[in-house]
Amino acid sequence: MSALLFGSISTLADTSELQRESFNEAFAAHDLDWRWDQDDYREMLRGNGGADRIAGYAAERGQDVDAAAVHATKSELFQQKLGRGGLTARPGVLESLRSAKTAGAKVALVTTTSPENVVALVQGVDELSLEDFDLVVDNSVVTESKPDPAAYAYALRTLGEDAADAVAVEDNVGGVESANAAGVTVLAFPNTNTASHDFSAASRVVDRLDPAQLPAGLQA
Repeated sequence: MSALLFGSISTLADTSELQRESFNEAFAAHDLDWRWDQDDYREMLRGNGGADRIAGYAAERGQDVDAAAVHATKSELFQQKLGRGGLTARPGVLESLRSAKTAGAKVALVTTTSPENVVALVQGVDELSLEDFDLVVDNSVVTESKPDPAAYAYALRTLGEDAADAVAVEDNVGGVESANAAGVTVLAFPNTNTASHDFSAASRVVDRLDPAQLPAGLQA
């Protein structure tokens, strides 16, 4: 293996609850009497796309809501929370990233969130920087959201890597589907709110990353 591909910002630091809090604060800011509790949110995370979740939720209630505007407010609030810093990388992430780099492998972040979210997340996590990644894919370069494989196809093409030589780390089912569709082996690394989801399509499910258990080529 010669490429380690992190599939979302929540594979680096578990931001899932910060995301949920930001949605609820955005609803209040737009005078919506909505509140997503953790059980609600866990079900919604079986699909991808925050604006789509808002639009779907409004449609279920027969409400006319500017989903894009609400989601823009949510994103601003989320970035503010990340900007406070003090975030901790998930167990084994920094060690695995550095092991792969030391071994001469390429490391990328392959997400379909906004570049602003990526920058805010990386700035909020101690000991992590954009320079740690050979490539960052976000929705400024790939418009198709996961589970579409476009983000992974772009990453592999840009890095000059074959799918068979890459391992993806994903924290949600849509991300697993995206990587699989691109022919990439997937290591599932569920977050707080996706741990109960069905990750049977992944090659393995872990609760921490361990450099010693990464495939040959990704170990220092």
